[in-house]
Amino acid sequence: MTGLAGLGLGLAACGRGFGGGDDEPAGGAVQLNMVWWGDAKRAEKTQAALDIFQRKHEGITVKIEYQDSGPYKDKLATRFAAGDPPDVMAMRMDSLREYADRGTLLDLGQHSGAVDLSGLSESARTLAAVGDKTYGVPAGLNAIGFVVNRTLTEKYGVSIPDGDTWSWADLASFARQVTQASGRKVYGTNFEAFTLANFIVFTRQHGEDFYTADGALGVSESTVVEWFEMVEAMRAEGGFPPAGFIEKVGASAEQSYLAKGSIASQIIPTNNFLAYNAAAGGNLALLRIPGETQAVRRGQSVDCPHLWSVAAATKHRDEALALLDFLANDVEASKATGTTRGVPANTSVAQEIKPSLEKDDQVATEYLAGLQKEKLPRSYTYPPGSSKIASSLESIAAEVEFKRQTPQQAAKTFLDTGRKALGK
Repeated sequence: MTGLAGLGLGLAACGRGFGGGDDEPAGGAVQLNMVWWGDAKRAEKTQAALDIFQRKHEGITVKIEYQDSGPYKDKLATRFAAGDPPDVMAMRMDSLREYADRGTLLDLGQHSGAVDLSGLSESARTLAAVGDKTYGVPAGLNAIGFVVNRTLTEKYGVSIPDGDTWSWADLASFARQVTQASGRKVYGTNFEAFTLANFIVFTRQHGEDFYTADGALGVSESTVVEWFEMVEAMRAEGGFPPAGFIEKVGASAEQSYLAKGSIASQIIPTNNFLAYNAAAGGNLALLRIPGETQAVRRGQSVDCPHLWSVAAATKHRDEALALLDFLANDVEASKATGTTRGVPANTSVAQEIKPSLEKDDQVATEYLAGLQKEKLPRSYTYPPGSSKIASSLESIAAEVEFKRQTPQQAAKTFLDTGRKALGK
């Protein structure tokens, strides 16, 4: 636990993160401590599901603790370093491998009778796999998709390409037409060149894995160059907004440039389609990522916002596993939580609750259902050091945007930094 312990000591003055476990309730009841990140709305929906769980499992209570996403990673590490991990936790995809490699998470494969994973597609089941072990269940499924504001395209007379067959060149042409037709009042598209989820799809389309099965960096220098060149070419011809146009105004859909009407299209996580459509006026089309039919292989995959994992040191293993099974397979649970964490990972549960969802959530559910019926590349778990890679990609992308580095220079810098971060 050397790495986590060091982090815990560094944060000791800030308290013990989520506060730590309490004494067991009287009367032989079992209390599970469950932590995650999110807002009050997510907490309300999660609590509704847990109320159902506690009703169905007398003698088990669940103490919940949650907070904003930013400090979550550090505070969870503090709990583990202090020897007081929560029983059940939201496990970040970029943290799973670090915790698993240290033996701090329960291998669900050793308890296959307790958590039924048979209702999950292969794409969903492997999200929590490290080698031949499984360390959690998806809290929900999502993917990335391209949304286009039809109100703007209709206003300026620009046709939306076929979202199932379009190429990156089609996107560039579409974006350029929107910008020109609007007199630069609206830019045709924008997506972050530094967002790993976006770049990973592009990398797979080139026949490479951004992260390999053994935790190495698998993207080639030529693919990194091509990624930056493509984005900067769209910026130069006006389809992309000029350098510095996009500012960090917040992560919510309401704060987005899509909602402001200054961008006609962008990439979003599909579980946010409802929020973005509402913020943008209710006339968004959800398309797949460009380049899928022209690529060496498929780039899109099924992913998840986070996993539900159990601490290996939990004193209430059976009860914690029962909670995971409930969250993954109980229809009432998924109706209570809705799509706040994405589409239910159990495909039959997802179909059963779909009629009860709002229209836009039904659209996102259908999007995920369609992807899971197709042969998709696997999403490998992020290796330790991946957070440094994500940070370096953001800073390097800014250097390219403001022409302080060429795409060739950026690619070399990125790969050198990435290999050092992974120690490979």
